[in-house]
Amino acid sequence: MVGPQTLHADAPLPDDQDWWRGAVLYQIYPRSFQDSNGDGIGDLAGIIHRLPYVANLGVDAVWISPFFPSPMLDFGYDVMNYRDVDPMFGTLADFDALIARAHELGLRVIIDLVL
Repeated sequence: MVGPQTLHADAPLPDDQDWWRGAVLYQIYPRSFQDSNGDGIGDLAGIIHRLPYVANLGVDAVWISPFFPSPMLDFGYDVMNYRDVDPMFGTLADFDALIARAHELGLRVIIDLVL
């Protein structure tokens, strides 16, 4: 049996600008995905915790719904600041850690850009 951290871990991300053509994506809505601190709201640390499971599914990338600061009148799709993380989801350091862990597992990361 292949462990969750070994499926993609030895495969570097290919240098292919068209990687997304035919790629399998796993969309994550942070608020309800995984709560890491017991406050009832999913967060970036929770996503990091579950990335090995997601990688083990064989997907090529995770697509993360908005986690930016927002008044949450439209469940995060009413973004106030595209350059920060809403404190309910964590910090910019958490996002950096998420990117690093995803890349270690051979996953690309797409974030929802709400215009």
